[in-house]
Amino acid sequence: MPEGDTVLQTARRLDTALAGQVLTVGDLRVPRFATADLSGRTVLGVTARGKHLLTRFQDGLTLHSHLRMEGAWRVYEAGERWRGGPGHQIRAVLATAERSAVGYRLPVLELLRTVDEGQVVGHLGPDLLGQDWDPDLALRNLLADPGRPVGDALLDQRNLAGIGNVYMCELCFMARATPWLPVGELPSSIAARLVSTAEQLLVANRDRPVRTTTGATPAMSRSQARERLFVYGRAGRPCLRCRTTVRVADRDNRPAYWCPHCQTGPVPVP
Repeated sequence: MPEGDTVLQTARRLDTALAGQVLTVGDLRVPRFATADLSGRTVLGVTARGKHLLTRFQDGLTLHSHLRMEGAWRVYEAGERWRGGPGHQIRAVLATAERSAVGYRLPVLELLRTVDEGQVVGHLGPDLLGQDWDPDLALRNLLADPGRPVGDALLDQRNLAGIGNVYMCELCFMARATPWLPVGELPSSIAARLVSTAEQLLVANRDRPVRTTTGATPAMSRSQARERLFVYGRAGRPCLRCRTTVRVADRDNRPAYWCPHCQTGPVPVP
């Protein structure tokens, strides 16, 4: 699932391809905006806000998109074959004379006035990779509902923007807490460290082609490079810290991974 670091990388690719260019094709293939034609408009730039993408045009319009679980933007050179999926999955085409940006399976795609961007991103908390990042505010938001499970609090974009399921599992492991532990039961020093670690992880990965939380890199041996994450995706495999078997449980249709030895707190009843 795309998280804040991945979305920022997508914004950079789109910005490099489109910023300052005039669209020769601006096709939105969703019923609500099927008649909208963005061709002839100059793209001012593309920016990320949490997990949201904002493509801004010179005439005061913004194209808002969100990738959620399955969405993706691909950039192709002129004449290059599009390979992101079958044609019926294409939701947007933004093309210039040199490149085409193609949006596949985008669950959220809407055109609005740039001055109204607050309607779609104004609810977000401090962006872990944004200029508005405020760790103190993020911590206050996170602890505002002490009885809420820490996993839910981390994933709530109104608290801090950019964390998805992968980082949630990894952060809980680093805090030695299960995702179901009430956030108010975290020691104050651990809660503060949770916020600072979240920033460190996303900043460290915003320029990496492959995400890692353990420090493993593709330059390492093949066996070492596979250990890029502490618990996410490791169900049935040994914990990298204690060798206990990592477990997984469904959490609102998303998998939650944890080590039953390293992490304390409630867990689902099988």
